[in-house]
Amino acid sequence: MYKTLHGLVLREVKYKESSKILTILTEEEGKITAEAKGVLRKGSKCAASAQVPVWSELTFSEYKGRHTLTEGSVLEDFAALRADFSDLSLAYYFAELLETTAVEGTADPALLHLGLNALFALSRKLYPPEHIKAVFELRLMSLSGFAPALDRCSVCGEPNPEAPWFSLRGGTIRCGRCPRQEEGRSLPLCQASLAAMRHVCHASPKRIFSFTLDGPSSRRFSKACQEFAAVQLDREFRTLDFWQKLQPEE
Repeated sequence: MYKTLHGLVLREVKYKESSKILTILTEEEGKITAEAKGVLRKGSKCAASAQVPVWSELTFSEYKGRHTLTEGSVLEDFAALRADFSDLSLAYYFAELLETTAVEGTADPALLHLGLNALFALSRKLYPPEHIKAVFELRLMSLSGFAPALDRCSVCGEPNPEAPWFSLRGGTIRCGRCPRQEEGRSLPLCQASLAAMRHVCHASPKRIFSFTLDGPSSRRFSKACQEFAAVQLDREFRTLDFWQKLQPEE
């Protein structure tokens, strides 16, 4: 049985002498695993489409639930990322986050389109990488069932809390003057960084990146988004550690 899917490669692992095992986020069937036989041989017709983070039209043979890649036609290779090692490393982090949150065999177009939009913005340098990264992390959490409750203080109900704090475990905010009720670590925000987080959670997919923050507000926003994702997913990401090592010291 043959079928054609549209997919974004999230992970590639060398298998035997000339093959790869691919993890792919497809538009039609969600996350799947496939073998790309002989893809490392010179002249392979599937080589270009069997790489992270390439978006392609892919044809598979399927037998007893196992997928084997037979043809691939690249739709977007985000080539500019390969000219910037830091941006490429960040793209691998996006791919690792998508692999962690995507469900095997369950289509999730919103998750896929978020990944594609983030990679497009990064490859075209539409926004600073740190901005794209933070937006991607927070929106991904919202789409994956970890949406934070940012509409009002969790203690007094104030919709515009002064000197707000953000609970990484509970995903709630509280006024600086209100007593702490959530367990775990909290991070300080400001009105601007809180507004940015609310925008990312609720804006239309085409507008989630469309805002600006000053330096201190941007740093608070970025730190909150990164650490919230790490706490909610309860794991560390080697790709993030590697990207951070490439960043210049402030």
